[in-house]
Amino acid sequence: MSLPRLRLGISTCLLGENVRYDGGHKRNAFLMDTLGEYVTWVSVCPEVEIGMSTPRPPIRLERANGDGVRLVMPDSGDDLTDRMTTYSERRVEALRDEHLSGYVLKSGSPSCGMERVRLYDANGVPSRDGVGLFADALLTYMPQLPVEEEGRLNDARLRENFITRIFARARWLALSDTGFTISGLMEYHARHKYLLMSRNPSAARELGRLLATAPRGAGEVATLATDYEQQFSEALRKLPSRGRHTNVLQHLAGYVSDDIDRGDRTELTEAIEGYRAGLVPLIVPVVLIRHYVRRLDVEYLADQVYLNPHPYELMLLNHV
Repeated sequence: MSLPRLRLGISTCLLGENVRYDGGHKRNAFLMDTLGEYVTWVSVCPEVEIGMSTPRPPIRLERANGDGVRLVMPDSGDDLTDRMTTYSERRVEALRDEHLSGYVLKSGSPSCGMERVRLYDANGVPSRDGVGLFADALLTYMPQLPVEEEGRLNDARLRENFITRIFARARWLALSDTGFTISGLMEYHARHKYLLMSRNPSAARELGRLLATAPRGAGEVATLATDYEQQFSEALRKLPSRGRHTNVLQHLAGYVSDDIDRGDRTELTEAIEGYRAGLVPLIVPVVLIRHYVRRLDVEYLADQVYLNPHPYELMLLNHV
């Protein structure tokens, strides 16, 4: 299935635009120069969009007695909580119509940070357990959307899993555009079977049962799609382990091992074992299995997303 350019939400400063409180930016090279080849960005800067200037006095999260978390401007004491909360709910509602496949937030921001944002107590002492107000609305009202912070994308495993998730969601949105059918949902599940197994084998089985036992009435397909999307997106949040990858690779190898010669079987087994032992990256056994799938025309595996979860040019499997 060919996909159009993905639409991803992003904190505007990560694009290199000078919208931060100090008048600067936080341009991210991976997002702009590598992933950007496949993406149309939908930029959001909550602080600018609620009318704050650039540059501007800094803002921070404070824990208020009996009144939850507040967003304040410490220099002046101005409280921006209600303004930001109202804006965030309205902006996230508008983002629902943007056909987003994912979102990248600015880490540490009192508006956009999704975790470990500085949260100050009454004595001005910070802890690292806050969530930015806009990020909180995004995570609450678009729970199926893959969301990450740019700082966490420096971790190769987190980066690969996030990119896998946004391309899986893009395929889901493409299916949605054609109209959900039982056969369409089952085909989507079949293509993502081994991807799910590498993340959460029990969820893969449960999703298969969900589709197999679902009522076939036309009016019930939309509800089924909603349930499937929720469980599928939750399953893909789980980081795949080396052991689960190895189990999937061994399973896939079983489809080709009887039709290749002894030397090729040994090479494939050694590649999988080398990955399991941490001696070679995941791309090595994956490329070998891709090769045999093409050479032997193994139709069942040809469309497996696990073997091609994202564009090869991103080279993400080279680092996990």
